[in-house]
Amino acid sequence: MLHLRYFVAVAEELNFSQAARKLHMAASPLSRRIKDLERELGHALFERTTHRVELTPAGAALLPMARDVVERVNAIPWRLREAVRPRRNTEFIGMPAGVHPYLRDRVRLLEEASRETLELKRWPGTSAGLVTAVHDGKLALTLARLPVSDPALEIIEVMTERLGAAVPADLFAGRESVRLEDLMDLSYAAASDDSTPAYFEEIDARLNSAGLKKRIRIGTAQYSGASELISSGIAFSITMLSAKSPMHLYRLENVVVLPVEDFQPALVTGLLYRKDRAGAGADLEGLIAQARTIFGEPLSA
Repeated sequence: MLHLRYFVAVAEELNFSQAARKLHMAASPLSRRIKDLERELGHALFERTTHRVELTPAGAALLPMARDVVERVNAIPWRLREAVRPRRNTEFIGMPAGVHPYLRDRVRLLEEASRETLELKRWPGTSAGLVTAVHDGKLALTLARLPVSDPALEIIEVMTERLGAAVPADLFAGRESVRLEDLMDLSYAAASDDSTPAYFEEIDARLNSAGLKKRIRIGTAQYSGASELISSGIAFSITMLSAKSPMHLYRLENVVVLPVEDFQPALVTGLLYRKDRAGAGADLEGLIAQARTIFGEPLSA
């Protein structure tokens, strides 16, 4: 079982070092485990060169089988919990920080629609932590910032939010927008903890390629901490452009959020749930059917 988990991780990353980090182990023992699996199965699973790793035909054939086995084993804890205790009448939906009011309205609609059969409660957390909780069966479903890659989960895009630059208001007085070159003298206030949506890594790379090299890493207090730095005139950050976004509650005096003319990033939020808990006869069939209807039309802000 462990060897199959190792194989799936390497097959998804196509990089032994990245897969090892994902598995919280060193690359060399991971490589040995893959070789053990190849010997046991009698097939080479990966073609390795100094620059790349690729699946062999045997590896490509094994991947869907291995994923299926791993997912069935992963599902054992919550399936066993459901089998040995009375049916729960309370389920949880994950809520990451800064959920837009439009999405909160839909969550309330889902709470009302499901009230006759269960009590739906909200559970806070980071996108990564909430996705893991859904995968492990601890949450029924969650809102999460995309991208998310997990073959066990169904992902419905439910909202796209335009992002802008939060900048010192006194430096951009009278401006209705900025360009990336206008931000060259400021440091990008970049969060360095796990609460940051993965998409912000792409934003960081885009800013770096545009020549904005200066960074201030602000750790776990990124929302309020970034606003302090921006207000003092030494930094900028990227945040939701819509004035209705709860993220604007963290704004201090001398902070304004403006669109960026030559960079139009957007943060996508998805609704995620386990595929095997949503099918016919599954424990969440009714709740997920209601969620698909209520969240069916994507929102934008």
